[in-house]
Amino acid sequence: MAAPAWAQQGIYTCVDGKGRRITADRPIPECIDREQAEMSSGGLVVRKIGPSLTAQERAQEEAKAAKAQEERNRQAEERRRERVLLARYPDKASHDKERAQALAQLDDVINAANRHNSDLATQRKAIDQELEFYKGDPSRIPPKLKRQIEENTQQAEGQRRFVANQEAEKKRVNARFDDELVKLKALWSQLAAPTSGGAASAATATTAAASGPVTQRR
Repeated sequence: MAAPAWAQQGIYTCVDGKGRRITADRPIPECIDREQAEMSSGGLVVRKIGPSLTAQERAQEEAKAAKAQEERNRQAEERRRERVLLARYPDKASHDKERAQALAQLDDVINAANRHNSDLATQRKAIDQELEFYKGDPSRIPPKLKRQIEENTQQAEGQRRFVANQEAEKKRVNARFDDELVKLKALWSQLAAPTSGGAASAATATTAAASGPVTQRR
């Protein structure tokens, strides 16, 4: 004789919010907010079903899980950046050298701009000397000379702004290298420390370095 359908499917039981014990052959809607037990035909608990989440609760759980995953991704990216730094700068000398090279390039650009400024100043001096002829009657200044004055003024102002921007860039470069150096000092200390953590970090750094040069975005 075949067993009843409910015996094959199992029995669900719970106590609802009003204190009533309910039994059914499927999950019980009245107990969606509380634990239910699935029983075998012999009366044994097969499994327990936790309360179902509301839409808001599910959204909160999903947001919590997404935030946790984001933090794991952030930590993984931070570890990757550390490996890149160690591969690029195995010691302070290599970091100092690259800082000096970056600043030297900016100094070359600034020096070239300053030479151009000197040329513009010399040009303006010649223009001012020519203007002396029209000092008594500025209305007689030729249009060509007026254009030269305007162009010289605009170029001189543009060069001053350019030099100021390059000086600001030098400060940004120094600040970036300073920030890197703080991180690198901590990483170098870990590599030098005679601990299992230091050994693990050293192995990681060695692996990164062995894989070849790594290009770091600026």
